[in-house]
Amino acid sequence: MTLYDDLGGAPALRRLSDAFYERVLADELLAPVFASFTPTHVERVAVWLGEIFGGPADFTATLGGHQALLKVHLGLGIREEHRQRWLELMQAAIEEVLADRPELHKTLMAYFDWGTAIAKDVSQDPPGTDLGDPGPTPRWGHDGLIEH
Repeated sequence: MTLYDDLGGAPALRRLSDAFYERVLADELLAPVFASFTPTHVERVAVWLGEIFGGPADFTATLGGHQALLKVHLGLGIREEHRQRWLELMQAAIEEVLADRPELHKTLMAYFDWGTAIAKDVSQDPPGTDLGDPGPTPRWGHDGLIEH
């Protein structure tokens, strides 16, 4: 069983994304980072997470895949304090939405720790930076990163 299936598929990831961004947009530190936030962002993140966790490859098929995800972080200038607050808010969202699945919390937070470190690094480069080929969208399972 994939992590996607174990989590409850697309509906659970949409609930997680909703709960998380509700917190982000109300947060003094992170709200400015998400100044260009649109309602479609929540759905796109849920689709990304679905693909990462072993669900359908819809982000790659319809939203540009790994390259597109990295590009949207260019120029954001994410600082470590942003990243840590992001992780705190995600932890709270996970605890709310997946309260009945505590055994999955550590696995999810390991992914988010890994992914936010990449986002922070990429965000230091200016918009339009050539990122080269980042490869396929990563996959994350119960035991962490799944090598392609």
